[in-house]
Amino acid sequence: MPGFEYLVAALTLWHIFLALSGVIAGTVIGSLPGLTATMAVAVLVPITFSMAPSSALILMGAIYTGAIYGGAYAAILLNTPGTPSAIATTFDGFPMARRGEGDLAISIACLASVTGGFVGAAFLLMLSPPLAKVALAFGPVEYFWLAVFGLTLISALSEGNLLKGLMGACFGLLLASVGIAEISADVRFTFGSQVLLGGIETVSALIGLYCIPVLIDLVATPDKHLKVTHQPRGFRFFEALAISWKAKLSLLRSSVIGTLVGILPGAGGSIAGLVAYSEARRTSSRREHFGKGEPEGILATESANNATVGGGFIPTLVLGIPGTPPDAVILGALLIQGVRTGPSLFTEGGSIVYTFIYGLFIATALMLPVGLVIGRYAYRTIITVPKAVLVPTVAFMTMIGTYAIRNSVSDIIIMIVLGVIGWILNRFGFSPSPIVLGLILGRIAEQGFVQAWTIGAATGELWKMFFGRPISLAIIVFILFSLSYPLLRARWSRRAGRT
Repeated sequence: MPGFEYLVAALTLWHIFLALSGVIAGTVIGSLPGLTATMAVAVLVPITFSMAPSSALILMGAIYTGAIYGGAYAAILLNTPGTPSAIATTFDGFPMARRGEGDLAISIACLASVTGGFVGAAFLLMLSPPLAKVALAFGPVEYFWLAVFGLTLISALSEGNLLKGLMGACFGLLLASVGIAEISADVRFTFGSQVLLGGIETVSALIGLYCIPVLIDLVATPDKHLKVTHQPRGFRFFEALAISWKAKLSLLRSSVIGTLVGILPGAGGSIAGLVAYSEARRTSSRREHFGKGEPEGILATESANNATVGGGFIPTLVLGIPGTPPDAVILGALLIQGVRTGPSLFTEGGSIVYTFIYGLFIATALMLPVGLVIGRYAYRTIITVPKAVLVPTVAFMTMIGTYAIRNSVSDIIIMIVLGVIGWILNRFGFSPSPIVLGLILGRIAEQGFVQAWTIGAATGELWKMFFGRPISLAIIVFILFSLSYPLLRARWSRRAGRT
């Protein structure tokens, strides 16, 4: 365990102020649709250039932590993930808000995020070098199978309809293939359009598929956006604490899952949240309530996606390999300051890295009061603002968020088109989540498959490349189990009904 002096260095008023400011800024930015955690860190990076490396890391880590949690606000109150990591939060968060328990859902999300953040930071503090070696064992073929695993999870979670979930995932994979291929540079499905050469931007698609259908429904229906059966009761902290304590094993398991997934470069909070949600649903005695407003679903996803913050820093700091896109931005900021990441950083730069890790603990702790206060007023605002104000405001934020990603009007057009397609598909029972995950994981799967195929063909061990590696075989077993579990559970339920 590192020395006490690093904790003292992290507890200075300056570092506490940076942590508090970063959490507030990150939470606000992350709550706005389209303004992702990566964007939150990237926009505020220039502020850190004049700071000491440890101070800069604390500020950027706090922004990152706050932004991941902030995505839960829009997911719960608007059925629109503020960040891609909050996709699975919409499954149970929005149903809770619709039945008048949005304030409780936000408090649960806050507690889960803090728990996941602490677990991820603890792994970062104690197990960085050995856990970083796990990431090195993952080659292209493991990333391919991991992406397929993620696709099977979201398909199985799409409102109980496996076929429609798989069809949606395939549509997402088709969207991921638009543009110039990353490996071969082939031009695909552009239909002569220069705009589509760069492919379908992920966040633009996410905003379109989640936000636009909600806006159309808001305009088309006279009912209120959220049904409120009682006056908001404030923080509802102790209710959320009781629920979290009752599901403490699921909460801890989801946090560990988030940390381990975060260690894998490129995996990120989207996969972590879905894996944790699937595992929580599989082991819960209330699995039939998942997707209908089950608090344990929020606990699983929010603890997992915040645990990826600490997990993602492990390969970033130990190996110099960014675990997530925000980590890549932070790594670039450190390189500008002359800080070289790698195993030697923990010995030669111990004062930097350990002060930062303790600062991450502080930022996570500050997220509890900040998250509860901001969440309380966010909920009150959403339920009281008239539709005539809410719809134009959300529409404006989606436009700004989409345009700010690549400064492209074309992305706005793509966002609107995909939004209309998503609204039509919703009418036929297709969830947007498999489509978005297909788009996110499609590029990872394609790159891993092509690289593994090339290596296997060159070495003459193509079959062994895909099916002869221990980690790959373990992931394949999970894939088969994930695909067969909904069918097996339905069969078991029918047998139980006959007896």
